Amino acid sequence: MFTAQRQSVSAEPHVRRARAAVSALFFTNGAMFASLVPRYPEIKRDFDLGNTGYGFTVAAFPVGALTVGLAAGFLVRRFGSAKVAVASTMLTAGAILAAGASPSMALLALALLAAGGSDAVADVGQNAHGLLVQRRYGRSVINSFHALWSAGVVFGGVLAAGAIALDVSRTVQLAVSGALSVGIALAAYRYCLAEREQPQKAPADGPQVPYSQGTGLRPRALPVFAGISAIAIAACLVEDAGNSWAAVYLTDSLGATATIAAGGYVALASAQLAGRALGDRLIDRFGQQKVTRLGGILIMVGMGAALTFPTVPGTVAGFAAMGFGVATLGPTAMQAADELPGLRPGTGLTIISWLMRVGFLVSPPLVGMIADASSLRVGLLAFPTAGLVIFLTSPTLAAKNTRKTAES
Repeated sequence: MFTAQRQSVSAEPHVRRARAAVSALFFTNGAMFASLVPRYPEIKRDFDLGNTGYGFTVAAFPVGALTVGLAAGFLVRRFGSAKVAVASTMLTAGAILAAGASPSMALLALALLAAGGSDAVADVGQNAHGLLVQRRYGRSVINSFHALWSAGVVFGGVLAAGAIALDVSRTVQLAVSGALSVGIALAAYRYCLAEREQPQKAPADGPQVPYSQGTGLRPRALPVFAGISAIAIAACLVEDAGNSWAAVYLTDSLGATATIAAGGYVALASAQLAGRALGDRLIDRFGQQKVTRLGGILIMVGMGAALTFPTVPGTVAGFAAMGFGVATLGPTAMQAADELPGLRPGTGLTIISWLMRVGFLVSPPLVGMIADASSLRVGLLAFPTAGLVIFLTSPTLAAKNTRKTAES
């Protein structure tokens, strides 16, 4: 669906600089939230929260994202994706710092609510600009951006683990990571692409149409959109295994120390980084459908085995398997939704990003309630189940790879 003409533009210096700038934005976005996540067990203890109370408290982040997220498409069209991504990055950094420094559970929830809202807008902004860069390249590069997001997650997680080991306060640690993220985002802005003219997008079932054209989603595309949505929501459910439960499960259920428990989250994020680094080449060669199907299998088998035979090393390995399996699923769903014919710029991306936040919203309280009713080990069975959903809905994605389509 990418033309040879657009492939030739990929060598232009300003497009390569824009790719580096978008990569930097993704890196900062991953690092900010990851700097807070390993502190969750500490926060849970500080406020004496049970599993259900903890689950509902951290669910404030996705609630904020759902509340604000649908406005992202309008903001991108009104101000441009680069401006929206950078401005919301600054807001996210401030809100995460406020969450870490909150003296009460109510203020913590409010700060997470604000952080979720600004992060949702940043997510759409940076992905919209990333897809703009991808259209200029004429081949898949979106996974490389998400790989840098995962690199940011690893950086933020390691930074937090180091701060825990050195007994550095949450406030100091989050202030440092937030300042670094904001500085990088501001420096990246000057190298982003001008957005006055959008390239064309070519639906699979017809000729090229202006990217700005919006005639409504075609009825025959609705089942495809439903399948994309299911994959996106299930992928977010899996990613939240690392965000909300990896450190808590390893600490509370398996008796790992706080520093070792942070390794579960870092393992998932590191494997996700590796999968995204390979993702563009895998999708160009095998197609979105096969890569997604394999991802569902890895999630089912990896976490299923970890829960069946619970040990600290095995559980860390299970989180790593889930990280590799889920690596390309979010970017794939975003690209597939953005390319649905008949939608205005950013509309499909905004809707699918909003729906992905549903997975983040549902996961913490769902797992928490199951854990309080039985055990956290049983609650984590939600994640292999999500892998099964991904496997079953993978046929809704394109079977052909992008590069062959471009060359045909």
